[in-house]
Amino acid sequence: MPESRSRGEERGIPDSLLIGLLAFLLGLTVLVWTATGLSGLFSHGAWPDAVTFTRTPQAMHQLVQAPHDLPAAWPDTPAAQLSGYGLFWGLLIGQLLVLLVLFIFALGTWSRWRAVRARAKAAAAMPGNPVLGLNRGGGPGGGAPPTHQSQAGPPPVVDAGARTTAYGDPAAGAPADGADGGADAAGTRAWGPAAGTGATRTVRTDGVAGGAGLTPAPGMASWQPEGPEAGRLPSPRAARPPRLVYGGPDARRPTAVQAIQDAEGAALVITSDPTLWAETKDARAKLGPVHVYDPGHLCDTPARLHWSPTSGCEDADVAAARATALLAPVRPQARIDAAMADTAETLLRCWLHAAALDSRDGKAVKQMHRWAQGTGAHEAVRILRTHPKAMSGSAGLLESALTAHPERREIAQELTARALDALSSIHIREACTPNRADSLALESFAAEGGTLYVVGEAIEDPRSRPAAMPLLTALASDVVERGRRMAERSPDGRLDPPMTLVLDDVAAVAPLPRLPELLSTGQDLGLPTLVLLRSAEQARARWTETLTP
Repeated sequence: MPESRSRGEERGIPDSLLIGLLAFLLGLTVLVWTATGLSGLFSHGAWPDAVTFTRTPQAMHQLVQAPHDLPAAWPDTPAAQLSGYGLFWGLLIGQLLVLLVLFIFALGTWSRWRAVRARAKAAAAMPGNPVLGLNRGGGPGGGAPPTHQSQAGPPPVVDAGARTTAYGDPAAGAPADGADGGADAAGTRAWGPAAGTGATRTVRTDGVAGGAGLTPAPGMASWQPEGPEAGRLPSPRAARPPRLVYGGPDARRPTAVQAIQDAEGAALVITSDPTLWAETKDARAKLGPVHVYDPGHLCDTPARLHWSPTSGCEDADVAAARATALLAPVRPQARIDAAMADTAETLLRCWLHAAALDSRDGKAVKQMHRWAQGTGAHEAVRILRTHPKAMSGSAGLLESALTAHPERREIAQELTARALDALSSIHIREACTPNRADSLALESFAAEGGTLYVVGEAIEDPRSRPAAMPLLTALASDVVERGRRMAERSPDGRLDPPMTLVLDDVAAVAPLPRLPELLSTGQDLGLPTLVLLRSAEQARARWTETLTP
């Protein structure tokens, strides 16, 4: 006992404090040594003699006593080789500030990564019904999920005409579901309780929109139980979150806001509603960087992302995908026009490739727009023929398209000119002139858990007046393709955390050409997609393939 008591009373300096103190002194010694040498190098063009790391501790002792006397701190070094004390102390303080900024940046990145991971684990651990990627408990206290009907009677179901959404807007205009719950079992889906409440929110799926005016796609009917227990279940649950929803602008906005706020990782948001950006940008900024691509200046912000449609088109495959996306809004759907559309795609693909290869002066977009208007179109042939990095055969492909049947060539050039017509506007051309910071922001926002808002005007007939729709479509398609490639490179073949795609009014803003495929395979790749459209007719007018959630 006395021995253990004496051992417990023996307390000294913790090992971690000693290691930290030694590391600080060692780092300060390195900084003083490099500041002395660099100041002499900058002032006299050579590293001073006898300024060595082993001599630095004695120099630091002298500098503490006489900060202005560098020759006394380094007696073995000729005074003519040393700089003035001002340059020395300036370099030393500058080095300290650089290290401080790097430390704060690393600490913030690490904290943000831990927060995202913790939120993902908490969401995965919480029981409840998954809606829009949410896992919520069934009661106000975040308790267990709803179970089968108890002996006390069926649990209460909030009437659709009296419920309140999670955003405080009362649902209006919804008929009552009935008191016996039969209609609910046949044609309603239970949505998770609103934040901070225990109420259950329902959405009609029997063809009658609920109070919020939302109608999930026909392929997303509620799960129906089978067997003797079927009549004892209070309310059927959705087998998976809805991916395709039809409704008006006021009905779509709360759903889109909730999906953006519940996104676990990065998010791509396409919308024609600037209010959606205004309501969610602050919350998303706490999780990662927020960028907005708004060539039409619909959002009230000076900080807009700049992006060039020729970005990355040095790669011929990227140029081909970019041409397809740019032409998607103006491409005719009739089979008789397929040949003209293919010719226009060939022209645009080769022009994108040539402009990206010959963009030393930073005027690639202006040059491509000039070619699309019919001025100097054969100049691209020369670039593709002489540039060492041009795709083999691209010059001949472009030349054959330019010398094809006159009628086919004219219609194809009209399509390309229409797709790039927005570049005639100064503010849109300025939005297509990125700097290095814009390029880095676009490449890193997904890895940093950021959010990209693609905001544009809603256009119902883009084939006659597309405005900036081709540019918005091309950017959104490029971001989705980046996410797809990141998922393919990951060990498990999917993004973790996932990149949520909230596509509000996408048919009228940026009709992605591969949206049907994205709806089918995006969930498996870690690209959960929520598509909000006005009606099924709008979807059929934009995509020849059926949108199947």
